[in-house]
Amino acid sequence: MYKRVIRPILFLIDPEKIHHFVATGLRIVFAIPGIGWLTKKIFSVKDPALKKDLFGLTFNNPVGIAAGFDKEAKLYNHLGNFGFSHVEIGTVTPESQPGNPRPRMFRIPSDKALINRMGFNNKGVEEFVKNLKKNKPKIIVGCNIGKNTNTPNDKAVNDYCKVFDLMHPYVDYFVINISCPNIQDLDKLQDKESTKNILDEISKQNSDKPFKKPVLLKIGPDHSEKQLDEIIEVIYQTGIDGIIATNTTTTRENLTIDSQKIQLIGDGGLSGLPLKEKSTQTIAYISKKTNGKLPIIGVGGIFTAMDALEKINAGASLIQIYTGFIYEGPFIVKKINNKLLKNIN
Repeated sequence: MYKRVIRPILFLIDPEKIHHFVATGLRIVFAIPGIGWLTKKIFSVKDPALKKDLFGLTFNNPVGIAAGFDKEAKLYNHLGNFGFSHVEIGTVTPESQPGNPRPRMFRIPSDKALINRMGFNNKGVEEFVKNLKKNKPKIIVGCNIGKNTNTPNDKAVNDYCKVFDLMHPYVDYFVINISCPNIQDLDKLQDKESTKNILDEISKQNSDKPFKKPVLLKIGPDHSEKQLDEIIEVIYQTGIDGIIATNTTTTRENLTIDSQKIQLIGDGGLSGLPLKEKSTQTIAYISKKTNGKLPIIGVGGIFTAMDALEKINAGASLIQIYTGFIYEGPFIVKKINNKLLKNIN
């Protein structure tokens, strides 16, 4: 029903507008007593075999939702009703910012893909803290941290540290996002020296807290093997806990849509099915180079249970979906978990 009826109607509306509409709808619907319980009953798969202990946390199953869906820290508990084990909020920056000019999100249905150049639009860390205080998380919540667009790269570490400090009491893990292609010059922070500087400062700050929280680095899908080797080296040097592979890509590979239409869309990060192989290859390379000892959360092009299984077989401990959730609908989580359960048994 979702793909035959609901999705075609939703896809008639601008992607960003429909996202806000759905977000508002979820908040209204789940305010009705009993709806959350019923939804969880329909969509959740509960089995001890699906549980995953990682980073000192117990995930009810391996499937989470990637950063970008809950951009204001208002939906995490609602999304948990659809069977997700964890929700990554953000990307969060120190100060509120509007992001890039609209339109900035584009569907490519023929390729099951999205292109976005949102630009870390969010209401700032203090608003996130307020929302998390008001609505206690009933699900594992990760915080994806970025820098404000107008913060120069040589001051970027201050932005990451500020968000980390203010959010530390309220979330379960952190993700350092230096790989989003939609912030001008952010990719320059991916060089070895800049990455190490940011992770070193975050690690020091983490050690000074009463208790440490897991810290992961989110990387892009377009690195060479040499660059991946450097990333792995920096992760070991700084002592952070894991990696998320991968962010969106700036390439336009594996697309069947007319190239002129892609040119009209313009810049932005590509997500969805065309990213699947790149993401899986990155996961497999990192897993092999680290002998499977570095925890990896796999993201990119997961639309079916088999796609999820491929990521896990490549070396991912957990997976996250975003574009697949939009195209396949809410039953995707249940389908993935049922498949994983059959594979375990």
